[in-house]
Amino acid sequence: MTSVKQLFSLEGQTALVTGGTRGIGQAMALALAEAGADILLVQRDTSNSSTKQKIEALSRKATIYTADLSSPSAVSAVVPSILKDGYKIHILLNCGGIQKRHPAHQFPDEDWQAVLQVNLTAVFTLCRDVGAHMLSQQPSLPCNRRGAIINVASLLSFQGGITVPAYAASKGGVAQLTKALSNEWASKGISVNAIAPGYIATEMNTALMEDNERAASILARIPAGRWGAPEDFKGAIVYLASAASAYVSGEVLTVDGGWMGR
Repeated sequence: MTSVKQLFSLEGQTALVTGGTRGIGQAMALALAEAGADILLVQRDTSNSSTKQKIEALSRKATIYTADLSSPSAVSAVVPSILKDGYKIHILLNCGGIQKRHPAHQFPDEDWQAVLQVNLTAVFTLCRDVGAHMLSQQPSLPCNRRGAIINVASLLSFQGGITVPAYAASKGGVAQLTKALSNEWASKGISVNAIAPGYIATEMNTALMEDNERAASILARIPAGRWGAPEDFKGAIVYLASAASAYVSGEVLTVDGGWMGR
């Protein structure tokens, strides 16, 4: 019987991560490395090497591939470039995302398109391309898996939010895309799940945290009594990336302190 330590180990595996330069994405990339994985970081450029350095300090390998997630052609080139370099991808973590705030009746077309491209279309492209790569591989023990895909959804996958219609639409799409891909790939040894963060103290939520009235209203609906921190995602990502979750697919796991607003 496989031990618990073996089930959660990512030794010998390689994870492709977007959005890993800061916040939740950085914390999850480091967690994957702590569990034994080498990391391929997709970044807009190489000016921010902090995550790479922190991974290497854990005695894991880290490589940066540059791609702007707002460019369809750049996103489409990511996986072919990685495979050309001889890597095998065992884990995909789609954490890259952007936010645009406007009242719905004033929401600009260009901001709508920008959010949908980064938050949903790029996620689909990478899932499709990495999924095709995983399907071409032989299953490995334990649990006869070909790989794990984890997308980052949101509480706005379940509710609409205020002045963020593009973000809500994109994250609703991520949740449904996750389920659709799971329906096709779970039987083939690829688990596809999502993590839906609650209200987390990161740069993306600065506007909310600085609005004292809204911040107080949000905190009042978090039973845990605090906003989340990036480190709160380390356990969830290792679980979903590892063989410990081999019989879990199509799920949207909320990490939200027990949020009462759903």
